[in-house]
Amino acid sequence: MSLTKKIIIALILGIIAGIALTFASDKVFTGLDTYLLGPVGEIFINLIMMLVVPLVFVSITLGTAGVGDPAKLGKIGVSAVTFFLISTAIAIAIGLSIGYILEPGKEGVFDVENAEFEAEEVPPVMETLVNIIPDNPIASMASGEMLQIIAFAIFIGVALAFLGEKTAGIRSLFEQANEILNWLVNTVMKAAPYGAFALIASSIGDAGLDALGSMAMYLVAVILGLFIHGAFTYSLAIWGLGKANPLHFYKAFFPAMSVGFSTSSSNASLPIAMKTLQEKLGVKKEISTFVQPLGATINMDGTAIMQAVATVFISQVYAIPLDFTDLLMVVLTATLASVGTAGVPGVGMLMLAMVLSQVGLPVEGIALVIGVDRLLDMLRTSLNITGDATCAYIISEKEKRKEMKAS
Repeated sequence: MSLTKKIIIALILGIIAGIALTFASDKVFTGLDTYLLGPVGEIFINLIMMLVVPLVFVSITLGTAGVGDPAKLGKIGVSAVTFFLISTAIAIAIGLSIGYILEPGKEGVFDVENAEFEAEEVPPVMETLVNIIPDNPIASMASGEMLQIIAFAIFIGVALAFLGEKTAGIRSLFEQANEILNWLVNTVMKAAPYGAFALIASSIGDAGLDALGSMAMYLVAVILGLFIHGAFTYSLAIWGLGKANPLHFYKAFFPAMSVGFSTSSSNASLPIAMKTLQEKLGVKKEISTFVQPLGATINMDGTAIMQAVATVFISQVYAIPLDFTDLLMVVLTATLASVGTAGVPGVGMLMLAMVLSQVGLPVEGIALVIGVDRLLDMLRTSLNITGDATCAYIISEKEKRKEMKAS
């Protein structure tokens, strides 16, 4: 049986087990979650996260050295960031539209008096941009600062490209390290079905049916927005810009999407996402290894949809209407926040707090949606990494067409 089929079965069984656990007593669920589901899921995530930093560093270094020309690398970077910003703006517009069409929030239904949420302070955008250049790259690797790791890897890659034969030994060492890491990724992915089952069963069992029931319309609105963005925005981009069949793309990329779904982490999904895109969809390695880690850090279309729906939901619950200027501000703030808060822990809720403050809505309203956020986080992570892959695929196909014309 293929890994894809095993993961699908694990996802289905995990959902069934999670729903069954919502009917079990707290003692039964706590015991299973503490001694079985929790440890299995955490071990799986740790196994993947163990590989993320070395894989990103080695892959981007080799990819940059492979591109060679810094100007070409700059063009790829500009194309990627442009795609990310435009797709994020579209995602927010979809989320806002669905929020007003479905009206998930109703005044007087939710307990807003006892809603409390304290948002952490977000670092200024310029501070984030300045900090992209690490003062201590080893410390950046130890703490998993992805933007700083990417920057340092690019510098090393450019140096290898310019020095050529002088550093052939070092480049060979990076290539061998890459082989080792790819082998480890293949090995760890054999545990994916078990990790996926444990993580999903634990998440659904922990949320409980009561929380799901009271927030049903909000859940439907966010899920619908995620589906529309994936099925239409990305499909049109793959078909129109990538000149490819979207169904073939999604079928090949599904194993990575399922890992994103089960782990709720774009970074944890990186190893399998890059491997899948390169091996099954033929994306150029130097493009995949640069665009996907960058996207995992700054591209958050799924999170943007959640923020848009949540903003409309909270405005409806508190009966504070938003005018057209407010809606434009939501689009602008959330789009820029996706870059400005890159690498900040709990980034989804931080970005939502920024958006709510910008349009004069109470930040305490986040307490109403945070209870079901773990489940939505699984879905939006799948969409986030699909957006990264779509961008890398389109740029790669464009480069291939250029090379064919040149030859």
